[in-house]
Amino acid sequence: MAAVNIWKKLLTLLLTLESIPEYNCNFKMSFVKIDEKSDFSYHNLPYGVFSTPENPRHRIGVAIGDQILDLSVIKSLFRGPVLSNHQDVFDQPTLNAFMGLGYEAWREARRSLQQLLSANETTLRDDVSLRSRGFFHKSSAIMHLPAEIGDYTDFYSSRDHATNVGIMFRGKENALMPNWLRLPVGYHGRASSIVVSGTPIRRPSGQMRPDQSKPPVFGQSKQLDIELEMAFFVGGGNRLGEPIPIERAHQHIFGMVLMNDWSARDIQAWEYVPLGPFLGKNFGTTISPWVVPMEALLPFAEPNTVQVKNTNSIVVILTGGQDVFYITLYCGWSGCILHYIIVRLVRMYFTLHYTVGGQDVFYITLYCGWSGCILHYIILWVVWMYFTLHYTVGGLDVFYITVYCGWSGCILHYIILWVVWMYFTLHYSTVGQDVFYITL
Repeated sequence: MAAVNIWKKLLTLLLTLESIPEYNCNFKMSFVKIDEKSDFSYHNLPYGVFSTPENPRHRIGVAIGDQILDLSVIKSLFRGPVLSNHQDVFDQPTLNAFMGLGYEAWREARRSLQQLLSANETTLRDDVSLRSRGFFHKSSAIMHLPAEIGDYTDFYSSRDHATNVGIMFRGKENALMPNWLRLPVGYHGRASSIVVSGTPIRRPSGQMRPDQSKPPVFGQSKQLDIELEMAFFVGGGNRLGEPIPIERAHQHIFGMVLMNDWSARDIQAWEYVPLGPFLGKNFGTTISPWVVPMEALLPFAEPNTVQVKNTNSIVVILTGGQDVFYITLYCGWSGCILHYIIVRLVRMYFTLHYTVGGQDVFYITLYCGWSGCILHYIILWVVWMYFTLHYTVGGLDVFYITVYCGWSGCILHYIILWVVWMYFTLHYSTVGQDVFYITL
C-alpha cells in the first residue's frame, strides 16, 4: 500500500509540473552540461553573489551544473516588460535591488534564464565570446552573502524542536509553553553577525550556571550546538500597518537558503528568561550562498496536513493552503550523515505569520526556519543600555541624562528616570559579535 501511495505522489507531481507553463520546457536539456546528480539543475537556477581571484568585484550569478553565469555580462538579454527598464539591477553587488522589484520581475527573470539556457536557444549557446565572458567554473568562485540583510526574525515553528529545547531548559512536563499550540512564537534577532557558509565561527564566552546550587560562572561555552534550518528572503514590501494576506505570501518570498543558527546552549539556558536568547545566539548565524527561488519550489508545495488536523479555528485560518514543501534536509559532520538529523519541511507545524499586526517588511528582510519551519527575523541593536558583565561599580561609564515618557502631552508619573541609575552598562560584544555605528 505504501508503495502505491508513493507512485501516486510521483504521478501527481509530474502532472503538476506539466500543468505549469514555466515547466513545459523543463524536460528539455540545457546546452550546459549538467551531471545527473547535480543539485544545480536546469529546474533550480539559484541566485548568488560571487567574485573571482581575477575580478574581486561582487557580481550576481546563477548556478547551473558546475558553472556560474554572471548576470552582469548578459543583463542586456533581459528584455521583458519589467526587466527591460531595470537591467541595472544585475550590475549590483547584492540581490537587494533585484529582490526589491517584486514578484513579476522574479518570474520574468526566471523565464528568461530558462529560455537562454535551453538547448534550443542560440542567443547564448552559439555566442562563443559571450559564453567565455559569462560563465565561470564554481571551483574558481568566491561566494559572498547574497544580500545586505537588515532584518531577521526567528519563528519558533517546529513542534519537535520546541519540545526538545523545552525539555532541555524546563523539563519534560513543561516542554511547550501554553501559547505554543495557538500561535507561532517569534522574536527579533540581529543581522550583523549573519555570515555566508564557510566563515569561521568563534566559540563564544558568557555567563553560565552549570551547577544550580552555585553562582554563575563566566567562560567559553561548553555546549555549542547547531540548528539545521531553512530561511527565506522577503522582497516587495508592504506599507506599515497593512498586513500581507496569507494568499499573497508567495508573492513576497523571493527564495530560500539553508541556515545554521549556532547556539550556545549553556549561555542560552541561563539568560533566556524572561526575554529570550541573547549572547547564546548573537555570535554567529550561517546561511548558504545560493538562494533557491520560490518558483523552483512551488511544484513541491503540499497542504499543511499537520495543522489542518488542529481544531482551533484561529490557527486554521492563519495556516490554511499549500504552504509546506516536501524537502528533505540532511546534516553532516565531517562528511558523515548524523543519525536522526534528517528532517522534512512538510512536518512544519506553523507557516508564515508575520505581518498580521501590520509590520512593514522589506526586500532586505531574512526569515529562518527549523526543520523547514519558519524561525527568524532581525534588528536587535542597542547603544547605551545593553546588560553586561561590566557593572557600574567602577569607571566613568554612566551619564546623567533625564528621560521622560509622555502620553498625549502629559508626563506620566513615575516614568521619569535617569540614565545614571542604570544597573548594567554596555554588554554586547562579549561573545564577539560585530557592531556598527548604524546600530540602535
